[in-house]
Amino acid sequence: MIDDKMKEIMAKREALAGIRVLDITRIIYGPWASTLLSVMGAEVVHVEMPGAGDVLIRAVSPGGVFPNNISPGMICCNANKYYAAIDMHKPEGIDLIKKLAAKSDVVMENFKAGTFDRWGIGYRQLSKINPKLIYVSMQGFGNWGGMAGRPSYDAYAQGITGLAGISGFPEGLPIKSQAWIGDYLSGTMAAFLTLTALHYRKRSGKGQFIDLAQSEVLLRSMDWTWIYQSHTGKKRKRSGNYDMAVVPSLIARSKDGFVSIGAFAKAEFNRLCDAMADSELKKYTSFEKRFKNADLIYKKIEGWVAKLKTDEIINLGKKFGFSAHPVMNSETIFKDRKFNNRKTVWKFKDPVYGDVAYPNPLHLDKTPGRIRWSMRPVGFDNEYVLKQILGFDDDKIEKLYKNNVIGKWDKKFPFSSPPKDWDGKQGVIL
Repeated sequence: MIDDKMKEIMAKREALAGIRVLDITRIIYGPWASTLLSVMGAEVVHVEMPGAGDVLIRAVSPGGVFPNNISPGMICCNANKYYAAIDMHKPEGIDLIKKLAAKSDVVMENFKAGTFDRWGIGYRQLSKINPKLIYVSMQGFGNWGGMAGRPSYDAYAQGITGLAGISGFPEGLPIKSQAWIGDYLSGTMAAFLTLTALHYRKRSGKGQFIDLAQSEVLLRSMDWTWIYQSHTGKKRKRSGNYDMAVVPSLIARSKDGFVSIGAFAKAEFNRLCDAMADSELKKYTSFEKRFKNADLIYKKIEGWVAKLKTDEIINLGKKFGFSAHPVMNSETIFKDRKFNNRKTVWKFKDPVYGDVAYPNPLHLDKTPGRIRWSMRPVGFDNEYVLKQILGFDDDKIEKLYKNNVIGKWDKKFPFSSPPKDWDGKQGVIL
């Protein structure tokens, strides 16, 4: 599955080579942040509990099915990492975390606020060991304030921030995005802030503490909501598949599917009117008139789309010069030539799990992102981490196993384990 384009990408430099991240995160929010860094070349050590590992995400699967022992929840936000399983409830486990932090550039965690301070591995303690450390604490509501310490999940975050409140149709229920947008947006922001802190450290020689609240990221993602609220005193209403700030921009039902249409520029709007053979609609060409008559314009477009097949609308968009495209799904995107050619859909043979597809939107000319492997079984890379990073010998590692300070997967939990036909060698890095 490795073609010429993939070989070209793999041969280029990695932007974050030489940066080490100690990733002690769970579920989606934190793991996605460190994955973005790993895809750009950072060495990421992902720490879980021995046995089942991060059961809050490894056990997540639509229908409860784990094909080839792959966890769909885990694999989508964990790539290119070294997996270590350390029991942080034991003093010896905490000591290992301190040793790893001393040799890391970044520590990432998203446990309940204050947890790592109580365990002796918060920023105040670790920064004494490593003054240049960048410590990224990812919480639902930050490390201080009235809601600090309250847990946050994606649906909860979409609700409490009002994002779900502006999603959906006017007379219907608020709609939660089926994608874990709160986790992915927040993880992306965490990666961005980490890069900012690394740049600052390069100039100043100083590390710092990053306090990121998932709720604040979602609040900021809601475009014009807050300026509208502050200037009009009115709350933003749900408008279904209509964009009330960019008219027209909508998703409408055709005779055989759904189509997204956009024609905001005046020339594009007039071309759409020509395609519709509706000269009367052109009297709304000015932006002001379109905003005031948005419902009427949208109803006319929907009525026109409903009479045509999807391909007919797409061809008219090309002929007249306005944006129109079928609403795609995971199957059509997976097979789409342009996404595959650009390696946005990165199809590769994982050294442990076999054929895997992974999204990769990081197209840099000199230092492109790349996927080398996906998720790993619990504790899969214990030996690599302890030998290559901490310099431990076999006897010392064996003692840690004997005292249950470190461990590996538990076969009772398929999502924590290698595939049944794993030969015990594939993917092992020593």
